[in-house]
Amino acid sequence: MSFDFDLFVIGGGSGGVRAARIAACEKGVRVGLAEEDRYGGTCVIRGCVPKKLMVFASEVSHALPEARGYGWEIDQVRFNWKLFHGKLNEELNRLERVYRNLLKKAGVITFDQRAKVVDPHTIELANGEKKTAQYILIAVGGEPEFPDVKGIEFALSSNDMFQFNVLPKSILIVGGGYIACEFSGIMNGLGVQTTQYYRGEKILRGFDDEARGIVTDEMRKRGVDLKCGVNVCEIEKTSSGLRIINTQNEQAKFDAVMFATGRKPKTMGLFSEDLSVELGKKGEITVDAYSQTRVPSIFAVGDVTNRINLTPVAIHEAMAFINTVFRGNPTPVDHDLIPTAIFTQPEMGTVGLSEENAAAQGPIEVYVANFRAMRQSFAGVDDKSLLKLVICAKSRKVRGCQIIAPQAGELIQLLGIAIKMGATKEDLDRTMAVHPTIAEELVTMNVPTRKT
Repeated sequence: MSFDFDLFVIGGGSGGVRAARIAACEKGVRVGLAEEDRYGGTCVIRGCVPKKLMVFASEVSHALPEARGYGWEIDQVRFNWKLFHGKLNEELNRLERVYRNLLKKAGVITFDQRAKVVDPHTIELANGEKKTAQYILIAVGGEPEFPDVKGIEFALSSNDMFQFNVLPKSILIVGGGYIACEFSGIMNGLGVQTTQYYRGEKILRGFDDEARGIVTDEMRKRGVDLKCGVNVCEIEKTSSGLRIINTQNEQAKFDAVMFATGRKPKTMGLFSEDLSVELGKKGEITVDAYSQTRVPSIFAVGDVTNRINLTPVAIHEAMAFINTVFRGNPTPVDHDLIPTAIFTQPEMGTVGLSEENAAAQGPIEVYVANFRAMRQSFAGVDDKSLLKLVICAKSRKVRGCQIIAPQAGELIQLLGIAIKMGATKEDLDRTMAVHPTIAEELVTMNVPTRKT
């Protein structure tokens, strides 16, 4: 059978663009890609990249007291949102052009419209045109999910947080995951009066308990009004803003309310009803270890599969797909020991198991360094740092690491390599320290803080 394309990708985000571009560079592979929105996807346009730039901007306000502690006389400091927002949009536009040019140079034929899979080898575009392909890769990502709350139509999602014409004076952020906590730090750092509600007992569910507690304390210390065990019952739009009623029957007013209470895969209307692609409870595409669906010609990578919803994971899955389908090297995706950073303020990096999860699997040793770093201590800033190693008592392998410190993401990336290679506590002990640094604590902790 003759096809229009060897591969057709639906979705122009990080995973989809990587798969399309690399496949097109393989000899004789014809590739098409459809994207209904902006190229770059969630990460580049409405996620990781603009969020991190906003983190950089917001952290300056916390650096000012530190600067004064080092003798800098700083007066009349003011943040110009209009200036920053203009530069932010310019950067996102530049990055989108980069993505488009990468596809063009690789020879990928692009279609700027929505696409639907109508049979195992056929894609129907929004204009009614149909294309055929030997293989179809779904990489459409996810989208924010709102709860059933009266007046929810007045709330914002994380997608909207980069589009303010004028910064609100006050904001309520609802949720306790990393997106909610990151935006609480951002808004607070930019001078917005920030309140955060989380219905659970402690934010950042699923992460290490001790690390969660420190991030909670530090967020509150920096000015976020973080309230756990509280949720929103109703939102009402008034002439002066948004009035909310919470689960404690309290009323409060805010200029803006943002919900970060979950995301869902964007699979609504993606497949014909008679196509036997299996979907999970949240609408995620069910795939095997090779990202293949029940339909042999259809694969899926990234957030649409709801496995590990991180940009580097989507890219890794895309490369495993290329190896499997176009290079004759079947490559299952390895989702074990993925280092990640949560860009809260303070920043947190983690890889492997939390202390709680590791202890549930067998005896462990825990090494903890909890201190004020030299830089902050000298400046009189009361920021806490945490470096924590979780060691398997039997194998001596490092089962997990938690870091709360400036540049924690950079540190955890490097340590993640060693842990992925099977590093033991004794391997770390044999490594010379770089002094004076925060990271030297990782190789100088000699006595376990506790054993379980």
